[in-house]
Amino acid sequence: MKTTLAVLMGAMMLMTGFAQAQTLKGDALVAALRKGGYVILTRHTSSPREVPDKKTANPDNTKPERQLDEEGRTTATAMGKAVRDLKIPVGQVFTSPTYRALETVKYAQLGTPKPVPELGDNGQSMAGGTEAQAAWLKKAVAQFPSGNNTILVTHSPNIRGAFPQLTDVADGEALVYGPDGKGGATLVARIKIEEWPTLK
Repeated sequence: MKTTLAVLMGAMMLMTGFAQAQTLKGDALVAALRKGGYVILTRHTSSPREVPDKKTANPDNTKPERQLDEEGRTTATAMGKAVRDLKIPVGQVFTSPTYRALETVKYAQLGTPKPVPELGDNGQSMAGGTEAQAAWLKKAVAQFPSGNNTILVTHSPNIRGAFPQLTDVADGEALVYGPDGKGGATLVARIKIEEWPTLK
């Protein structure tokens, strides 16, 4: 009876979703990322909602736009250091063209980013994101590289538009996508920005 129950429970787990069986944590997550083949979708790190004035804007923030605060700069730096210390290979880095997203990549030292409008906020900050951008993002997280990992840096509205079930993505949080075995993508891990330095 117990064996039959176990078999039934196993079958139910398979039917309820491949993603559940593929959740990665700790050592298994690091080992998987070291092998590459994943897409890491990241929200830019902490940034006040207010646009800085000329006195408080960074010298190169000439428009000016929203920029990272001290927490955003510190956590982006720590995240990038952790990625390098863990020897996680990074290939292409695509980012929103906004200043705060580009700053996130800069402080993390993730490589030379490629700004793409599909990851941007359309100048609307927290109200940005269109259906076309959501469709683009859903397709982008299923473009798996070989031997390294792709990084996408974007905004909360873009993530919510593409993945409405993810309503609580924090500043700097990373969503790790891997193959779902059906030609698409599945979410295999979520990494809070402060968790990167604790991974081993």
